[in-house]
Amino acid sequence: MFIQTEATPNPATLKFLPGRDVLPGEPRDFRDADMARNSPLASALFSVDGVSGVFLGSDFVSVTKDEPIDWAHIKPAILGAVMEHFMSGKPILAEGAASEPVDTGDEFFEDDDAETVEVIKELLATRVRPAVAMDGGDITFKGYKEGTVFLHMQGACSGCPSSTATLKSGIENLLRHFVPGVEQVQQI
Repeated sequence: MFIQTEATPNPATLKFLPGRDVLPGEPRDFRDADMARNSPLASALFSVDGVSGVFLGSDFVSVTKDEPIDWAHIKPAILGAVMEHFMSGKPILAEGAASEPVDTGDEFFEDDDAETVEVIKELLATRVRPAVAMDGGDITFKGYKEGTVFLHMQGACSGCPSSTATLKSGIENLLRHFVPGVEQVQQI
């Protein structure tokens, strides 16, 4: 098995591509070992000293490290954990965990804005999320209020130094162009 690695815009996160499906459907973001208890793969990755986050996408795994740790010290152990997991045949998510709803938190917006929110979600799904996934992350809609779109960044995008530029220069401009009433985008 050959696992490719790619750098992401976030220097604390690497993207690992095992060359097969990882988690079709909605991605999962694990911020600590306790959150990862329902994923044998994420649990194995958190057992590597220095791993502080795991994000499972459709065909990739993004791993975030603690700041003082050097990739050269933990990358071999991460590659080993990913390879061992896929060679073992274990599931990505424990039985029953796949049917658990992904914690999206409560979305907030006024009923009068429902049509605007649908357009925003469609643009995020078709134009933004695929591009962000290429960088090893994801972005989800959280709310809309008085012209402001609230988004949550995950995986490599969470804590990325260029995430503000992505939000303001990319996503905000896109939404302002296509959705009347959108004035700004904020990360929550």
